[in-house]
Amino acid sequence: MKLEKKHALVLIGIAGWNVVTYATFIKNLAGTEGRPRGYYIAHTVLIVVNLVIAAVLGKWGVHALKAARTAKD
Repeated sequence: MKLEKKHALVLIGIAGWNVVTYATFIKNLAGTEGRPRGYYIAHTVLIVVNLVIAAVLGKWGVHALKAARTAKD
């Protein structure tokens, strides 16, 4: 499969967007009170899973960017 620079940038962009949105979600979650314990557990799991997805997509994006640069040389 041929990876182009634009594909790499899309992956990196999505990863960055996930990090920004879930960082905001963490901030908002920390500011809530009076919710059941399960609410915090469920949302914490959601945050962790999405940050792991962001890390994987970011890693793929960096590798694809390197591969695209190498292919040009």
